[in-house]
Amino acid sequence: MATKQRGRPRSFDRETALEQAMRAFWEHGYEAVSIADLTETMGIKAPSLYAAFGDKRTLFEEAVEAYVRDFGAFSGQALTEEPTARRAVARMLREAAAFHTLPGYPRGCMIITAATNCTAQSEEVMRSLQGRRAQTVELLEWRIQEDIRSGELPGDTDAHTLATYGATVLQGMSQQARDGADRTTLERVAELAMAAWPAGRSDEEGEGGSAREA
Repeated sequence: MATKQRGRPRSFDRETALEQAMRAFWEHGYEAVSIADLTETMGIKAPSLYAAFGDKRTLFEEAVEAYVRDFGAFSGQALTEEPTARRAVARMLREAAAFHTLPGYPRGCMIITAATNCTAQSEEVMRSLQGRRAQTVELLEWRIQEDIRSGELPGDTDAHTLATYGATVLQGMSQQARDGADRTTLERVAELAMAAWPAGRSDEEGEGGSAREA
């Protein structure tokens, strides 16, 4: 006698549902999106949501990972792949101008905007995203320190302040994108921001002088 299969197969595509949840959090922020909003946008019932993703916070964390994988990896890639901190930041800001204004997607950066104006009940979510942003600053500061050690940047360069400056520009570009700034405008902002970056040894060889450079 055949045994009955326990449970019922899911009647929805999990990855599609996750992307829809990610878009909702990206557009409206963690706290403003309710379970009812999520079930509506994902096209599933609450029991299916809980069974597939756990609670709202767990779903949000998975949505953040999906966002980083598909839209937010450019910062870390630039900071690890480029030969100098200057070239890394130039690339990071240029690509931010593109990713923050993608047609058909919410504006700005989910890591920057999804947990603003949170209440005490969402403090752990807010701190989690703060930690991710802090990691970017720490990686940038490390790259700047490497340039100082190699002689690429002057020995008296303030690595922490310079790293914070780069992160501040990046976060400001996200907010400007949310407010309607287009890609071209943000690319020009990136170029102006790089004009304030201290000149490095390789600049004399024509490397890394503009946010347009690869």
